[in-house]
Amino acid sequence: MNGENKPKYDVSIIRPQMRAEDVCLRSKPIGLEKLKTLKKALQAFHTLETMAVSIYKFQLTKETSELNRQLIAAMCNEMTHLQDYQVKLYEYGFRPAILRPAYWMVGFVFGFVSRLLGPKAILKTGIWVESKAVKHYAELLETVDWDEQTRKMIEKDQTDENGHINRWRNMLAKIR
Repeated sequence: MNGENKPKYDVSIIRPQMRAEDVCLRSKPIGLEKLKTLKKALQAFHTLETMAVSIYKFQLTKETSELNRQLIAAMCNEMTHLQDYQVKLYEYGFRPAILRPAYWMVGFVFGFVSRLLGPKAILKTGIWVESKAVKHYAELLETVDWDEQTRKMIEKDQTDENGHINRWRNMLAKIR
């Protein structure tokens, strides 16, 4: 692609490089209300990515297939997102939400049930869940005052989610 059609982020990169100097403590005073908003948003991202990792993990079968290869790649990418938000939580002095194990369980149910129902259900579940994630990302990008580094990370992660949707749609079209 050229010029203005070129995507801002490369979705073929599953795990972007991160250096030690990319981690910073974000303890400067920014106001209690902003801190509460950031904490709530980062915890939401973290718990939802916990669910996404769990879904992909439990959709995997023992079969050697292109679908399993793509599910592993998507799971790895979601694990990167999970780490992104965990790092941001700690940079701001926060902790992950105490209820995140419930999201792991929801992911288990979605993943396991869709696996039992077969490849079409796996792909449809992926499209549905990732579409919800993209909307949630857009809402939190619009409503929260992010620092520039965190905003770029969130935008990259949102682009990855769109990449998953496109991948699952293309695979679903081939098996209909």
